[in-house]
Amino acid sequence: MELYIKNMVCNRCKTVVQAELIKLGLHPISVQLGRVEISEKTIEPLKYLELGQTLQQFGFELLLDRKKQTVEQIKTAIIELVHYTTVALKVNLSIYLSEKLALGYANLSATFSDMEGVTIERYFIHQKIEKVKELLTYDEKSLSEIAYLLDYSSVAHLSTQFKKITGETPSSYKLAHFQIRKTIDEV
Repeated sequence: MELYIKNMVCNRCKTVVQAELIKLGLHPISVQLGRVEISEKTIEPLKYLELGQTLQQFGFELLLDRKKQTVEQIKTAIIELVHYTTVALKVNLSIYLSEKLALGYANLSATFSDMEGVTIERYFIHQKIEKVKELLTYDEKSLSEIAYLLDYSSVAHLSTQFKKITGETPSSYKLAHFQIRKTIDEV
């Protein structure tokens, strides 16, 4: 049986979810960002309710609605792409998502926009900007390296998009001594 869980955005999230499933007597086969496969074919309603409440204590949400599941799969795919992949995207985001989720992009786009009130592309850009903030904060890479890593056509393109989203240039952001960043699931 597959379970879809909102707000799983890192390896620690996977560890917590797996541990809680085991505590509840469930048998996880695979725990991925946003999706868990368990060996049980069904879960009794009370156990399902208990699982939902347990996950909620850790900031997760058990998703029952198919549209919410699809939106979470889109978010997870984008988060993995932006924050955990070191290889540049070689195809358009629309093709990548369609292939990864085995659904037509028009359907994915409409569902995402309806449920989130923002386009997939806008969400993708916001995730990329959060990654830029993270890399600027660590001060280990130049702006050119960051632009290349995140598949921007140029430093100017990255800078323009950064300023449009944050209201400041990457340089002024980097010069600030303390910046409050959002967690990935808050973007």
